Amino acid sequence: MSGAVPGPRILPYSRVVAQDELKLALELHHVVPRIGGVLMAGPRGTAKSTLVRAFALMAHGELPVTLPINATDDRVVGGWDLDALIRGEPRPQPGLLEDAADKGLLYVDEVNLLDDHLVDIILDVAATGVLSVQREGLDTAKYLSFGLVGTMNPEEGGLRPQLLDRFGLMVTAETLDATERHRLLRTVLDFEQELGREDSAWLSAARRDDARTRDRLTAARRRVRDVDVPDQILELCARAAERTEAVGQRGEIVAVLAARALAALEDADRVTPGHLRRILPMALRHRRPEAVHGDTFDWEPDDEARLQDLFEV
Repeated sequence: MSGAVPGPRILPYSRVVAQDELKLALELHHVVPRIGGVLMAGPRGTAKSTLVRAFALMAHGELPVTLPINATDDRVVGGWDLDALIRGEPRPQPGLLEDAADKGLLYVDEVNLLDDHLVDIILDVAATGVLSVQREGLDTAKYLSFGLVGTMNPEEGGLRPQLLDRFGLMVTAETLDATERHRLLRTVLDFEQELGREDSAWLSAARRDDARTRDRLTAARRRVRDVDVPDQILELCARAAERTEAVGQRGEIVAVLAARALAALEDADRVTPGHLRRILPMALRHRRPEAVHGDTFDWEPDDEARLQDLFEV
């Protein structure tokens, strides 16, 4: 008789190997949703989707709402229930954005392959918190709040610069070395084996670790508004954006929000230059001129060198 544990067969968040920058971006966005979404880039098979689903289970208790690649306008923003309409009973049907508000997180896999106008609608609702629908006899406005994560493989195409800029943070999946690949293999095999056991100590320990992370995120969300942001940090951020030739001003605004979230996660009373420096690659890499033109999203040593003296004591 099988002792398989019911529920999604998703590796617990605390057991996902490496990809620390991706994890940090998800956690910062959870603490301060105003960051405006996380875009993850990387080749296929680098655990981007696994990490997003594991995070949603850990933070919200259920899988994220996933936008299918062939989604229509009606499916995204809502429309009429066609079966009810045929019966002469006009009844609005909620779209995926409303589902995401109920479940907490919207996941758009291969966002670079989605129609631009749908990406624009999703990013607009995520940023403003307002879903306004005025079409086919519908005239509604709803206030929605949800986290947004998109993933993309740059080898399969890019995003228009206007859409790229509207994702608050961008992170790239790291390539694992042999030690990390070994650890990943061990973890996956252990997970598969433990799924078939009742009262698995391995799974219980993972759930306890996930619960500790969830409690840490909840505490950070409560206290983040009390974290002081000295004017010195704002000046540093502005100069860093200038040094990296960041296009527009959204990058430095997001950088300050993310640095404050990081300080809250680390139980600090104020944002320090160290907090700011750690999140600058996430906030600025996709707003540099070379990234806007689709050349590269990598944060190179040259980028660090341009900021070095700003952060020297």
